[in-house]
Amino acid sequence: MSAEVDAVRSVIESYVRGSKEGDAALLRGLFHPDAVMMGYMGGQLLSGSPEPFFQHADGSPQDDSYEGSVGDLRVDGDVTTATLYERGFSGLDFVDHFHLLREEGTWRITSKIFHHS
Repeated sequence: MSAEVDAVRSVIESYVRGSKEGDAALLRGLFHPDAVMMGYMGGQLLSGSPEPFFQHADGSPQDDSYEGSVGDLRVDGDVTTATLYERGFSGLDFVDHFHLLREEGTWRITSKIFHHS
């Protein structure tokens, strides 16, 4: 596994940890300031900044049923895509697709699209 893949996997695993612990500060630090988030929740399209997600997660740790596993991950130079399968986030399951960008040596999430399953 390359160092780039390891670094991106670490970002996604930190996302899982921040979600599990309800650590909005950790989550905010993983996202680029201009990041966007879009997806379907209960059939309704949600779009905008990730701030509502941060607010939902803030101080709301998940119970022991929550888990996240990284699926596909592809690095192309300074951009990457990664898929995360989440079970039990606030009692719901999600498939998340992330785009990340390496800027000044740091990988940050620039977009997240998700589907509640």
